[in-house]
Amino acid sequence: MKILIIGIVASGKTTLAKKLSKEYNIKHYEIDLIVHDDKDNYKRTNEEQQNLIKRINENDNWIIEGTLRKNLFNLLQLADIIIYLDIPLMVRKRRILTRFIKQKLRIEKSNYKPDLKMLKNMYKWTKDFEKNKKEFENTISKPGKKIIVLKSKKEIESFKIQ
Repeated sequence: MKILIIGIVASGKTTLAKKLSKEYNIKHYEIDLIVHDDKDNYKRTNEEQQNLIKRINENDNWIIEGTLRKNLFNLLQLADIIIYLDIPLMVRKRRILTRFIKQKLRIEKSNYKPDLKMLKNMYKWTKDFEKNKKEFENTISKPGKKIIVLKSKKEIESFKIQ
């Protein structure tokens, strides 16, 4: 089973990926760590990203989660199931701030530097996403693909693979 979990910042992608990974013993990957090499601290080229995706896709089962970038739209074709987390805007805004505070207090781990610039970017990305949401939803609606839309924390917590 190849599962793609997508949504904007603070929609619950990582939480759901970890839950499904544990329940079904499927390795999960973060799109941010496909795009960025945190060990050597650089952004991978598009070719490097695609090569990494090819290696991941050699597995029969995987979960990839993250905010979908245009250069990674091929993931829509590779996935058996696409899960789109469409959590209300106010919930996501609150989560962004809560996450920032937890990261600054070192209660929560981060793959990036949790500073005011990043906080501002997260709100900007969220605003931009809302402006282009219909276009995004049209892009992910692929004929023949099973797309599941989850709209609340309760739906995410109770989700099971059918």
